[in-house]
Amino acid sequence: MLFDKSTYIERRRLLKERIGSGIILLMGNNDSPANYPNNVYRFRQDSSFLYFYGQHREGLAGVIDIDNDKEYLVGDDIDIDDIVWFGSVDSVADMAAECGVGNTLPMKGLSDFVKKAEAAGQRIHFLPPYRHDHQIQFMDMLGIHPSKQREAASVELIKAVVDQRAVKSQGEIAEIERACAIGYEMHTTAIKMCREGVTEQEIAGRISGIASSYGCMVSFPSIVTMHGEIMHGYPSPRPLEAGRLLLCDAGAETNENYCSDNTRTTPISGTFTQRQKEIYDIVVECHDYALTLAAPGVKWWDVHFGVCRLMTERLKELGLMKGDTDEVVRAGAHAMFMPHGLGHMMGMDVHDMEGLGQTYVGFDDEVRPNLEQFGTNCLRCGRRLKEGFVMTDEPGIYFIPALIDDWRSTGHCAEFLNFDKLETYKDFGGIRIEDDILITKDGCRYLGKERIPY
Repeated sequence: MLFDKSTYIERRRLLKERIGSGIILLMGNNDSPANYPNNVYRFRQDSSFLYFYGQHREGLAGVIDIDNDKEYLVGDDIDIDDIVWFGSVDSVADMAAECGVGNTLPMKGLSDFVKKAEAAGQRIHFLPPYRHDHQIQFMDMLGIHPSKQREAASVELIKAVVDQRAVKSQGEIAEIERACAIGYEMHTTAIKMCREGVTEQEIAGRISGIASSYGCMVSFPSIVTMHGEIMHGYPSPRPLEAGRLLLCDAGAETNENYCSDNTRTTPISGTFTQRQKEIYDIVVECHDYALTLAAPGVKWWDVHFGVCRLMTERLKELGLMKGDTDEVVRAGAHAMFMPHGLGHMMGMDVHDMEGLGQTYVGFDDEVRPNLEQFGTNCLRCGRRLKEGFVMTDEPGIYFIPALIDDWRSTGHCAEFLNFDKLETYKDFGGIRIEDDILITKDGCRYLGKERIPY
């Protein structure tokens, strides 16, 4: 476990206090077979289970019976056959004691326990399951079809978990900085390898190997591509070409499952062309401007649109956009160039808690998402920032040929865009710069002791 048991006891106490009554059910993950049962993908524990129980073993669950003031760690002890192949491990009782839980249950007893609690009128609070094995288990225990489980999940529990996990402790921040240190090595290696003839896959493989060499893994499939205009441009066997740009978006995830997430865009020939430098400088200015805006009490929505206005002003100076800046942004014309949000929360998940529902994670009763406007509908966070939040700051400018053609053919935002000049940028690609920031008492700071060059 990353922290001592008092940390997990206190986390569960706060959760119980917030929920008030009923049963809280937190499922840990099981092994996932790659192609047959005994050949599995690398195990990754569920983040919320790990946050409240600290245990990495597969096949566990946590039950908190608020009404009867009892906590359980659910799981099966391994048998001699398992010991022969995998060695001895702590018993479920030992793991329960380690994280301050007083009771245990075998996994076969979980269904009966839940059904009895439900029959007694206790409400079962659970988070939306995202794995099919859990969905089947929930259907057996609660009689809820998998297609209905997300809407049946406890909104009270979702909000309580989000509120607790969103504000990072000093220990969590230290673990994120460990991930950032590995990410630094990954990105500086990618920058050094960026030259004509090296393939995208070779770079991606090398940086993934760096994460593995620390016993860790990448926090998401690395994006390594000359086609930076593709948001998720995964590496291909293509050799790098002189005169183009390489976008590398990659991060590390520590053994305790805390993440980093950075992006750099590097000229393959070693120097930018004049046109590339003009766009790159705008992205740098937007990236740095966000750091002057982000602070406790400020809405991330306002940070995002502040950056969008600055980007619009600079693109107008290049003749790519035109018109009143506020009207441009209000119409969403800037999304031609940046069709995503400025950043997202980060922590034990690289897109922290996204599986719980983005509306609950990034928004609240004050700030609601705009799901209708192109670009703005991809804003993952808009809520007011708090001290202890960890955010990514990742502005980008992209020239997407299909999007240029689509908007030109329909006349969408034609009064704000210079389509003739946009045509000349169809071969450009895209540029993104991304860093991880911690919201501090007075503003924000970079995470990671060493800064990746940009």
